[in-house]
Amino acid sequence: MSNKLNNLVIDMGNSSIKVGLFRNNELTKDWVLQNIEEVIAIVKQNEPKRIIISSVTSGEHSLESLLTADQIIILDSNTPTPFENHYKTKTTLGVDRVAALAGAECINSGKNNLVIDIGSCITYDFLDKTNKYLGGSISPGIDLRFRAMNDYTKRLPLITNYNSFELIGKSTEEAMISGVVNGILAEMDGIISRYQAKWPDLEVIICGRAANSFESNLKATIFASPKLVLIGLNRILEYNEQS
Repeated sequence: MSNKLNNLVIDMGNSSIKVGLFRNNELTKDWVLQNIEEVIAIVKQNEPKRIIISSVTSGEHSLESLLTADQIIILDSNTPTPFENHYKTKTTLGVDRVAALAGAECINSGKNNLVIDIGSCITYDFLDKTNKYLGGSISPGIDLRFRAMNDYTKRLPLITNYNSFELIGKSTEEAMISGVVNGILAEMDGIISRYQAKWPDLEVIICGRAANSFESNLKATIFASPKLVLIGLNRILEYNEQS
């Protein structure tokens, strides 16, 4: 069977490039890469029929010129999506948020979904059971909070390792980790509970690099889907093939 049946999705983030290879709408392989040359090598190896590129940086068009496929989509505010977008400022809506919403529509259609994406920022986006995206909220991510404490004080260190945390920190570094991680957990629990008060049948999906870590520490029943953005990009690619 020809490799030309493959779809390749490319998520260009602030710190890395995530790539997923789909066959028959199944994610068969994915990579976390650091530069465009690695992406080009994967494209040459797999010869995908269709490619979609989502970028929160500015390198998507230079990458597009280096790729070959029957169809290449650069995800932007004009790209048709499989949900109704009721955001007031569509041109400012991050493409990573759009992809995560499309992923929620793909795996959890017909339900009230709160999508939480934990990245450089933490985003909360609501897709209702009638497939309408109503909006959400944005707050600083883990690294941003640690960097802010380091940047705006004279003595607080920059924390880069926070694999474990306690409620009570017994050193300055432990106290900072406790404040950031437990603060984010409290924020998430609070926001989820406010959505649940309005939509008791709410489904919560968490994605992003720390999805699995936070899932086990939240009060609500959570579904962690670390590959949600990749799934959503493939869903948009398929949607545009059909439309």
